Amino acid sequence: MLAECLQGFERYSGESVRQYGLTHAQFDIIATLGNTSGMSYKELGKRTLITKGTLTGVIERLEQKNLVLRERSLEDKRSYFVRLTERGDAVFRDVFPKVVAHGKQLFEDFSDAEFDEVDGALKKLRERILGAGRPSPSLPQQKESS
Repeated sequence: MLAECLQGFERYSGESVRQYGLTHAQFDIIATLGNTSGMSYKELGKRTLITKGTLTGVIERLEQKNLVLRERSLEDKRSYFVRLTERGDAVFRDVFPKVVAHGKQLFEDFSDAEFDEVDGALKKLRERILGAGRPSPSLPQQKESS
């Protein structure tokens, strides 16, 4: 159900993103970089749902459109720092509010209680997912055999 909602939301929000000649992944990068001084590939990967392999191609296409600038990191010559160009910042300031407003239309008919219920359920799910990699305190620790 969650995957269906995510896919449906991406299709819905993608309508307004495509009007500006951007893919959903490109918009995701622009939206993540907006109102920041930029960030590393690693940080972009953490903040978006874009895999490392896909991220490079998306950034290269945004660079070709003169929307982002890639610079070698001063601390680590193996990594890059990515930031919006002036043109990229202008696109962010134009497109982001329109995409957010379009997305808000989906929630117009939600009461405050319904919205709080969905918000609470998603927060609970997030905590379970984040805690899934940690050992369960209720399970006894197994001894290693020699």
